[in-house]
Amino acid sequence: MNKSATIQARIDPNVKNKAQKILNKLNITMSEAISIFLTQVSLNKGIPFEIRIPNELTEETLLKSEKGENLHIVSDKKQLFKELSN
Repeated sequence: MNKSATIQARIDPNVKNKAQKILNKLNITMSEAISIFLTQVSLNKGIPFEIRIPNELTEETLLKSEKGENLHIVSDKKQLFKELSN
């Protein structure tokens, strides 16, 4: 496939750097990741994942977890599954 189209996008540098670190671990270039995304948009005839605005509780919970607040800690996965099954 001839890859001659060019896309330019302005991205928050922090978002780009975080994504780049993950892509490096996956051994995927930024261009390959964008190509995969656009291919999936084409195949799915839309965004290939759900996009939603979180409700107030979810948003508050996410913000707290990012700050390390109100986290539930378990010693191992066995304890986690035991607690989840109760």
